[in-house]
Amino acid sequence: MAQNKAVKALSFEEALEELETIVRKLETGEAPLEDSISAYERGTELKRHCEEKLRDAQIKIEKISISENGTIKAQPLDSEE
Repeated sequence: MAQNKAVKALSFEEALEELETIVRKLETGEAPLEDSISAYERGTELKRHCEEKLRDAQIKIEKISISENGTIKAQPLDSEE
């Protein structure tokens, strides 16, 4: 089960799924306080991990363009060139 794995070892999808489970659990308010605190701390780690994974993916995404002379180049997706 993903909840027993170190956060850094989780894929984005595993971390997101676990984070969604924690959020649903916390929203019910039925868990004991100590369990809620632990879940919140784990959720914070998972959120940070997901943000890092997304940032890494965004850096890797590039726009490929062909200049008028036929040269192919890659540039960041959000570049205006």
